[in-house]
Order: sequence, then C-alpha cells, then structure tokens
Amino acid sequence: MPTLTAEQVSALPQRLLDDARDGQADIVTVDGEPAMLTLPLGPASGDSTERLNLAISLYERDLVSLGLAAKVASLSYSRMIDELGRRAIPVVRYSVEELDRELSYVRGLDGYR
Repeated sequence: MPTLTAEQVSALPQRLLDDARDGQADIVTVDGEPAMLTLPLGPASGDSTERLNLAISLYERDLVSLGLAAKVASLSYSRMIDELGRRAIPVVRYSVEELDRELSYVRGLDGYR
C-alpha cells in the first residue's frame, strides 16, 4: 500500500482518484504520521463481501448514513435494510431524548390508556 505525504497529495490530487480506480488503497501522512487512509470502492476494489462488512461497520459506528452505507456496499436501500436486519442491527435509531418525545406524543393522543 503506497504512502503519500500531504504535500504529494496537494501537488498531485488526481493520484488518489487514479489509485482508487485501479483498486489501490493509499495512506496519506502529515509530518510523518498517518492522517488518512483511502479505500477504493469501485468495481476494481475487490470482494463485495468486504465492502458490505465495511459499510456495516461504518454504519454501526454512526460514521455514515444508511443511504451511504448502501452505496458503499453496492446495495439498494431496501437490500441494505434487509442485510442489517439479518444481522440484528437496528435500522431505526432513537436517542433517549427522541424516544421520550415520541412516547410523550403517543401518551397525549386521544384514547391512550
């Protein structure tokens, strides 16, 4: 895996895209320390199972939306939801505050007991 400095990327930004199109990942360093890892996601990027696992991992960690995870995995939105369901990963995520608001609303509806 090639290592590029931030200066090299600034001088030749197209290099990252060219490498990605060729299925090549790159590490970009700043002052000798790794700052960024690029991962190709196109057809040349390899195994679709690896892309799916990456997408799910990113989604679980709240780093990408469901829609972006589906794109990374090369799945439709509904197929991504199905895959998350098979793995018992929640698709709808509420914060405690959001859940409290929803429950308060439901309790305020006519006919609630």
